[in-house]
Amino acid sequence: MTGLVACGATGGSGVVQAAPSTAANAISQTDKAQGAKAHPELLAEFGGEVSGSQANYVEAVGKTIAVQSGLSNARGDFTVTLLNSPINNAFAIPGGYVYVTRQLASLMNNEAELAAVLGHEVGHVAARHSAKRQKTATRNSILGALGSVLSGVLLGDNAFGQLGQRVFSQGSQLLTLQFSRSQELEADNLGIAYLRKAGYDPRAMATVLESLARQDALEARLRGTANQVPEWASTHPNPASRVRDALRTAGANADGLTKRDAFLSGINGLTYGDDPRQGIVEGLTFRHPELRFAFEAPQGFYLVNGTQAVSINGQSGKAEFTGGRIEGSLDSYVGKVFAGLSSGQAQIAPQALQSTTVNGMPVRYATARAQGGSGPVDVTVFAYDFGGGQAYHFTAITQAGNAGVFNPMFRSLRRLSASEVGEIKPRRISVVTVGAGDTVQSLAARMAYKDAPLERFLVLNGLQSDARLTPGQKVKIVTQ
Repeated sequence: MTGLVACGATGGSGVVQAAPSTAANAISQTDKAQGAKAHPELLAEFGGEVSGSQANYVEAVGKTIAVQSGLSNARGDFTVTLLNSPINNAFAIPGGYVYVTRQLASLMNNEAELAAVLGHEVGHVAARHSAKRQKTATRNSILGALGSVLSGVLLGDNAFGQLGQRVFSQGSQLLTLQFSRSQELEADNLGIAYLRKAGYDPRAMATVLESLARQDALEARLRGTANQVPEWASTHPNPASRVRDALRTAGANADGLTKRDAFLSGINGLTYGDDPRQGIVEGLTFRHPELRFAFEAPQGFYLVNGTQAVSINGQSGKAEFTGGRIEGSLDSYVGKVFAGLSSGQAQIAPQALQSTTVNGMPVRYATARAQGGSGPVDVTVFAYDFGGGQAYHFTAITQAGNAGVFNPMFRSLRRLSASEVGEIKPRRISVVTVGAGDTVQSLAARMAYKDAPLERFLVLNGLQSDARLTPGQKVKIVTQ
């Protein structure tokens, strides 16, 4: 889609009004330099950027709402990116860089909601929240949600919290830090103000927060957890507590443009869920058609696919799966993994490495006992020689004596056949028109999911269980 410079909502005059820039919060040259440095690192961390008509649409809406912030009157000063990521996330960093994932965009139901989320994130930048977070990070060396998949209740807040940690630049690291509740509310209020200025319905902030809360609850139920993996990349407080505040600020009788049809047209065809090029999670199974392998998590666990690793989470342990090149021997590879888990005086080293074979692949593995925040823990590294100098490995942590819980997963890694690779297809958002006789149930049956298709359909479209559809209405389904 082209020619979308004026696709955002307008005020009564038909002209988008932008707030004037001020010296206090305008984009500085320092901000631009820092943002430009962090931008490629963020793209790599979040699966790269989506290109094409959907990205062009999101970019146009993002620029329309961003100029309302007072950071700049020039649309060209903002870089708005649609990220190729299957997690619900949005953020902005100084320098005019604004991001939203395709997964979060797919959850929305009109252009005003997209503008609300992007406006919220721009609001954080306009209020200089990132600078305040950076000071907090420097003082406390906070380890963020990204790259800490193995830290948590078993590890506690100690040196072993570095298990699974990724190395980020200062710009990237800002995203891993949680905003305070007061900062979130301030960003909500700023986002609502930007919606009003652009002519959108300011109630969209409340409706998109409600959708996020419902999606969060659905994912937790499907995983059998209690909201342990919050939406919005674990960087925002639960939106359920903010819906009423947002609606009160917007005003129950507020109005404005929502541009639902334009939005649905703009995101139609967008990849939904995992991109096969990054691997696919199906229940307990992870398959990667390009790298041609698959494995299964044990019962009682759930998988989260990341750009650099797959995390395996459960009440009785946590693990991650990733890979690298073999330099020397598989023994030295395992040794480097253990060395990377050690920090300062807390050294994690196994007594001896053991050998086995899994589905034709040579394996070296070992378990080391360490002291975690809640008592002794076992740390296991299980590494496979995949051939051609490529290795993959699991790093797992359990309470002492319980390392065997992951044995079925360790034994499950296998190569995919050519026919299996060919069967793996992406899911996509398809916008369909409700026909005579169509119901919530009949359309939900067309969802490309075996588990909870009705619940997924309702949340995806912001509908309640008693919703009635009318012929001609447009709704989203996920197809494959």
